[in-house]
Amino acid sequence: MPVIDVPQPAFMDDEEISIYADAVGKFFADKAPQKRVEKWREDGQVEREFWREAGTAGLLGVSVPSDFGGHGGDFRHDMVVINEQAKAGVEGFAASLHNTIILPYLVRHGTDEQKQKYLPKLVSGDLVSAIAMSEPDAGSDLQSIKTTALQDGNGYRLNGSKTWISNGQIADFIIVVAKTDPAEGAKGISLLLLETDGADGFQRGKKLDKVGLDAQDTSELFFDDVFIPADNILGGVEGKGFYQLMGELPQERLVIAMQAMIGVEKALEVTVDYVKNRKAFGKTIWDFQNTQFTLADLKARGTAARVFVNDCIAKLLEGKLDVATASMAKYWVTELQSEVVDKCLQFHGGAGYINDYPIARMYRDTRIARIYGGSNEIMKMLIARSM
Repeated sequence: MPVIDVPQPAFMDDEEISIYADAVGKFFADKAPQKRVEKWREDGQVEREFWREAGTAGLLGVSVPSDFGGHGGDFRHDMVVINEQAKAGVEGFAASLHNTIILPYLVRHGTDEQKQKYLPKLVSGDLVSAIAMSEPDAGSDLQSIKTTALQDGNGYRLNGSKTWISNGQIADFIIVVAKTDPAEGAKGISLLLLETDGADGFQRGKKLDKVGLDAQDTSELFFDDVFIPADNILGGVEGKGFYQLMGELPQERLVIAMQAMIGVEKALEVTVDYVKNRKAFGKTIWDFQNTQFTLADLKARGTAARVFVNDCIAKLLEGKLDVATASMAKYWVTELQSEVVDKCLQFHGGAGYINDYPIARMYRDTRIARIYGGSNEIMKMLIARSM
């Protein structure tokens, strides 16, 4: 029995969903054994071929409409990929970024021509995606970006730099956030679609050496007079970028909360198993009252978090998830995750500080969750605005 044993929500009680989950689980077991994942950690990235394998197996573009080469599913199918990947311990493969954050920009805001051109290749894995928002001097404050895309004939010249870009080393399709009219502030921001193959002036910087997430490549990107055709403004109209970004951020923040929730559950499961088997002073660590009380508290709060996250998912499926609620989920569950992992590592003693133990990798990997997708301080500001 799992440590947090909240019943499966009604919206997941679907035979087709169960069949898909079984298929996805088998794919990860077959194609991503731990030896291959360890190689990804050593290399600092997932090899390009795995993306094509995932596309062939139906793990990419799951909720993209079939009219555009997708599988015609919904967010529940995206959840299956996230959940099964976590259960299998497959690190580095940024399917959640590709499926639930980047592709929705095209599905919801792209022109029919843009969807027909790019979505089939993104579904097959022939194109791997990234989104370039953050800059060295602009993280959560997107209105302060300095990257520009100024008109030049029948297109735009893109200039600037981006940093902390997931999939930055292997992505060949990048949504770039830039100012097409720097004088207009947020109203002058547009999203541009860049295919990197043959893009003169585009350069990948170094792969960044991070605290955690060893198998996930994160990079700098540079744009020096890169030509972007006018047809590659997302939606075909300038100045809609900030509106498009704000429209998609609730789902992105919910996904971060979902991943943090999975992290809470995994940390508790490995720790309960450890303390019930590890002995000290003639009894197991579990037998000490401090252990039981601490883990009982974490289970109680983890259970409340799981119920809240499930409710947020239900709201998203109904089209009712608002900015404040998504911000609460992202803020609260990532803070809880950090606390749970820290206390669980303590119960491992010296072993918890050794990277061979899953809890040690969790400790390093979870820290970023309170920063990306909008820092938790920004989340508090958004929550306060709803009061």
